[in-house]
Amino acid sequence: MSGQLLFVEDDDAIAAFVLAGLEREGFSVARARTGPEALAYLQSKVPELVLLDLMLPGEVDGLQVCRTIRNGEVYIPIIMVTARDEAADKIVGLELGADDYITKPFNLRELLARVRAILRLAHSGAESRHRERLRLGSLEIDLGTREVFLDERPVSLTRKEFDLLVVLASHRGRVFGRETLLQQVWGYDFLGDSRTVDVHIQRLRHKLEQDPASPCTILTVHGIGYKFAAERDG
Repeated sequence: MSGQLLFVEDDDAIAAFVLAGLEREGFSVARARTGPEALAYLQSKVPELVLLDLMLPGEVDGLQVCRTIRNGEVYIPIIMVTARDEAADKIVGLELGADDYITKPFNLRELLARVRAILRLAHSGAESRHRERLRLGSLEIDLGTREVFLDERPVSLTRKEFDLLVVLASHRGRVFGRETLLQQVWGYDFLGDSRTVDVHIQRLRHKLEQDPASPCTILTVHGIGYKFAAERDG
C-alpha cells in the first residue's frame, strides 16, 4: 500500500524520524511546519491522509486545520498527532472529524499500523456497493456516494458518523454494545475508549433527531449500548 501523505509537524527531529519511517514503507510524504503552510498545500493537492499535530506554532493550530479540512468538499482521513494526552483534547479532535488519535511519544510501528488501517477503510469504502441505498422512513443513506438525506434534505456527516450510522441502520432493532461499535467502526487497533462512541451518537442525534434529548431513531439501551429503532419502535 502506498500513497501521498501530508505530515503537519513543527518539530524537525520528529518530522525527520516519521518521514524516514513512512518513506521506507513506500509512502510519499510531504511536510508542512505550520497551519497556514498545511492549508496552502491543501489548496492545490489532495493527499490520501493527513498526520496532523495538534500543537502548532502561530495562530492556526491543528484543531483549526482539522476543522477546515472537514469543511471542505473532499473527504481526507486525518490522524491527530500530539504530545497532549488529555481526554478532552481527544474528544475535541474526534468531534471535529479526526479519524484517529495518537499521542507522542509513539512507536513508529504503531503509527504505521494506524495509517494502513485508516487507508484500508478509506479505500474499501470507496470501492464498495456503489449507488446502493438504505431507505428508513424519511432517512435515506447512499452507501456509494456516502450521502445522507433527511426529508430529502442533505445531512453533513463526518466519516465516522456516517460509518456508525450505517452499522446501526443496517441492523434495525439490533442492540450494539459500545465495544462492538468501536471494533466495527474504529477497528480492533483503535486505542480510544467507549466515550468515543457516546460522543458520535450525540452528534448523530443532533443532526437526525427532531428532539435529540428524546431520540426516536437512535435509541439507548441502558447498560448495553445503542440500537437503531425497529419499525415498531419508531
